Amino acid sequence: MSKTLITSLLVFYLSLFAGNLLGQEVEVELGPDKIGLNETFTIKINVSNEKIKSYDQFPEIPGFQKQGISQSSSMNVINGQVTSSNSIIQYYKPLRKGDYTLPSFKITINGNTFDFEGKKISVGDPVSSQGSLGPGYDPFADFFGRTQEEPEYIELDDEAFFSVSVDKEEIFAGEGFSINLAFYMSESNQAPFNFHKAGEQLDEVLKKIKPSKAWEENYNITNIEPEQVMINGKRWVRYKVYEATFFPFSEGEINIPSIPWEMIKYRVAKNPTFFGSNRQEDFKTFYSAPKTVKVKPLPPHPLRNEVSVGQFQLRENITELEVETGEGFNYNFGISGVGNINSISAPRRLPAPNFTTYDPNVRQQINRGYGRVSGIKEFNYYITINEAAEVELEKYFEWIYFDPVRAVYDTLKPAAKIRVVGESKVNQAISSQRLGGIYDRISGEDNKFLNEQYKYYFTTAINLLLLASVVFLAVFIIRKK
Repeated sequence: MSKTLITSLLVFYLSLFAGNLLGQEVEVELGPDKIGLNETFTIKINVSNEKIKSYDQFPEIPGFQKQGISQSSSMNVINGQVTSSNSIIQYYKPLRKGDYTLPSFKITINGNTFDFEGKKISVGDPVSSQGSLGPGYDPFADFFGRTQEEPEYIELDDEAFFSVSVDKEEIFAGEGFSINLAFYMSESNQAPFNFHKAGEQLDEVLKKIKPSKAWEENYNITNIEPEQVMINGKRWVRYKVYEATFFPFSEGEINIPSIPWEMIKYRVAKNPTFFGSNRQEDFKTFYSAPKTVKVKPLPPHPLRNEVSVGQFQLRENITELEVETGEGFNYNFGISGVGNINSISAPRRLPAPNFTTYDPNVRQQINRGYGRVSGIKEFNYYITINEAAEVELEKYFEWIYFDPVRAVYDTLKPAAKIRVVGESKVNQAISSQRLGGIYDRISGEDNKFLNEQYKYYFTTAINLLLLASVVFLAVFIIRKK
């Protein structure tokens, strides 16, 4: 092999490598300001020096209907410098004559978002196709001695479905069940799909499926991302659009009807060409199967309407502590597990002498994921004990709940023990307490027995009483005579 040939090949490969290192450049080309009713308007995105791996939907234009998307790519080698260009073209068909506005829009390409300016579009009467240089004109028709023909589009069979699924079909009141809405495509599916107004559709769907008497923990899906799943030994791609866990307040049935979900399904050109669109936008509606969740009442119990339902454990920050009488200390009663963390109430405080607590500070953390709601709720108490003793906190606190897995009521009690040492502070604690009521008003009242106004009323009452006594005595004497 000659030196000249080797050098040429090295230059070519180095140029190719350098071309790949060039930055991504994105440009937009908008169709003309004026088109006929029988023409199409286009938005063309050009990406230089990078392949188009992903992109989201093109904007809607009032008065137009999307007609399909085509892609093209090209490569140039000039003086050993390799450049490439990739394009996406969205076609729009005007629905009626008039003046319309394409607003400013954003498109995410290969994970990067780009802002583009809009424009005004005027749609007039249909124009003759002869000699037209509009978007529908084929510049190669005269060169090859043929006329442009509308491509024939066909619909491919698809392996896809839309599903509303629940993880439990029977639960206790207060127990959670998870629900998710997702679109599935098999890995062997050939039909091209895209989402159509997913947010608007979801708003309408949730009105039909949300139970009216239940607490919702929404997993807040903001991006529809593909994930690989196995169903009956077959690989599928799942796109979750909604996931939540509901905790019903009372027994009964929760009925979820069949839900429609519309997707964009593209029809493809029967005879693909390099020029023009090789697919056409169409729509297909999928329907989920209805679901029913039976909610059973909790077994009889005095606190049946107050307890939390779930699988919980007690978490304490201390196991053994020594304190002086009357000296305050902190005790943390934490409840962790799976269930409606938000509904967890404070533990019951059992009455006892010489043991003082105050309302606790509360902190909670809720985790939503893997089809369940879990977390922890902590109650931090400040406690003082005024008598020396060995104190087991299980005698002062308890928390009752219902475990739906074992179908039993259970009680969480502290394991912590407090050793209280020192002299008794019982009398000191009593003297430091406010007596309240009338005693709180003593220092603010006048030390006189009565003021002048009350003295006048008191004197008048005494005089009337004496007069009545004299009259009664006179009447008695007269009757005796």
